[in-house]
Amino acid sequence: MKYLVGISRVFVGVLFIISGFVKLNDPLGFSYKLQEYFGTDVLNLPFLEPYALGIAVIVVVFEVVLGIFLLIGYKPKFTVWSLLLMIVFFTFLTFYSAYFDKVKDCGCFGDAMPMTPWQSFTKDIVLLFFILILFFGVKHIKPIFSKLGTTVVALVGFLASLSFAYYVLMHLPVIDFRAYKIGDNLQQNMVLAPDAKRAIIDYEWTYTINGEEKTLTDRGQGPAEYDEIIGVETKEIQAADLPKIQDFSIESEDEDLTSYFLEKDKLLMIVAYNLKSSEKEGMVKLKSLADEALAKGYTVIGMTTSDEATKQDVKSTYNLDFEFYLCDEKVLKTIVRSNPGAVILNKGTVTQKKHWNDIEDLKL
Repeated sequence: MKYLVGISRVFVGVLFIISGFVKLNDPLGFSYKLQEYFGTDVLNLPFLEPYALGIAVIVVVFEVVLGIFLLIGYKPKFTVWSLLLMIVFFTFLTFYSAYFDKVKDCGCFGDAMPMTPWQSFTKDIVLLFFILILFFGVKHIKPIFSKLGTTVVALVGFLASLSFAYYVLMHLPVIDFRAYKIGDNLQQNMVLAPDAKRAIIDYEWTYTINGEEKTLTDRGQGPAEYDEIIGVETKEIQAADLPKIQDFSIESEDEDLTSYFLEKDKLLMIVAYNLKSSEKEGMVKLKSLADEALAKGYTVIGMTTSDEATKQDVKSTYNLDFEFYLCDEKVLKTIVRSNPGAVILNKGTVTQKKHWNDIEDLKL
């Protein structure tokens, strides 16, 4: 039992730290995922949506800290009970979203490793197994340092996690796993690779022929001869690959200008998914940046989901000399974790990206 607990301790501790760090690197992205779970069509807890960011930070910091606590043997009973309660909750959550097909990507490993709810549920069941081993063998979890040393490491781990969360919220994720990261070309990410997998779907036909009911399973052709098709059911055997970018667009009220702008060799995109909630200090900074960019020959555009009246009001308030275009809110939140933020592209390739706090670091 002692050795089994030791293996489980390392496995669970390392996995919790990795999973927590990936989300800690992008707590804003995890908060968007929590908002999906809190929505009326999933858990029906819309009153929690305004607190999603705070909950996200607490959860991911706690996740990393529990992994550290387990590895160093700090307060074993508290740690194991916390791990058990957390994994039971997330196992229920992933099963619920998978069974009722509510959330397509659980967000367990952020954008680093997208997982379907069923994959995440399976992962949680495996974790639950190892955590139960720790629960029943908690007496074998011993500190690896002295009492003072263990306390110091635990405190340092907690403060480091909290500080890291604050840093990425005030700037941008240190590691960008999304399809809009620096160096990525948006046009290329919007098309499928030549070797992309196609969907494989089985069709089960129920039909009658000569007064006898029969069934046939094929890939969509249907029975060659029949009197009547009673019904057909489909089952996806293999999901089709999708482009890394699916919903990106730059649209005016009248037309789609995506291709036009992505061919520009000096394009500055001011991204503000919601102009009403954009940071005022950030908008002032971006006004200065846009003026400098225009003077240096850049094409400058704004990207938002806000309505026309709001766009015109913001342009007037901050005396902006560029137009705002429409794009999907989820896409804008994915492009840059800042409201507002700035992205520079060269013929569709992202060359720079900054939080509004770091606008002065952009090189034009």
